[in-house]
Amino acid sequence: MRLDKYLKVSRLIKRRTVANEACDNERVSVNGKPAKAAYEVKLGDVIEIRFGARLTRIEVLTVAENATKESATGLYKELN
Repeated sequence: MRLDKYLKVSRLIKRRTVANEACDNERVSVNGKPAKAAYEVKLGDVIEIRFGARLTRIEVLTVAENATKESATGLYKELN
């Protein structure tokens, strides 16, 4: 699954276009490297998202095409 779609499905970013822009502006990195929106997300990837001064790090646990609001948080694990 594409990175921008994963960020939307997991509800880390509300809209896919916003996720796409974040990737274009190098605010999203995967495994320590800046990632494009077309990057194919795999299990075990560590994604870092920078929202202003805040940094969110997550590890991909599951890749699913669709997720409900309740199951979206089960797609990833937050890291510190």
